[in-house]
Amino acid sequence: MDSKAIFLPALAMAALTCIVWLRMFHVRIRQMRRDRIHPQAVATSAQAMVRFTESSTADNFRNLFELPVLFYLALVVAALNGFTDAVTLSLAWLFVALRVAHSFIQCGYNKVLHRFYAYAAGGFVLWTLWIRIAIGWLMS
Repeated sequence: MDSKAIFLPALAMAALTCIVWLRMFHVRIRQMRRDRIHPQAVATSAQAMVRFTESSTADNFRNLFELPVLFYLALVVAALNGFTDAVTLSLAWLFVALRVAHSFIQCGYNKVLHRFYAYAAGGFVLWTLWIRIAIGWLMS
């Protein structure tokens, strides 16, 4: 297997983050125009929290810098140690798919229980990926 393939899921996660970032801009600019919010009125996070009523996309954008940070690191550790087999790659793609589902739910209809299931499943896959890497590293 091509060892560079392990970074394709990272590229997909970066693309997802960019899509959510663009959506956040669209949502915020639309609300600022609609509610006539002056940019200086949301200069701090405290001010933004009070003025912006549509926050699910911004919440999702912030969330893409939580567990995914450990995902990116796992891919680098896997690549550096030669743990780029089909199982590791499958776990990486499964994590990406679950993050896409989580983002779709949170930026869309935002049903908390559905979002939780996607988040929890993604977390389980991520920890499984790390356990696989740790076992491979300890056994080598």
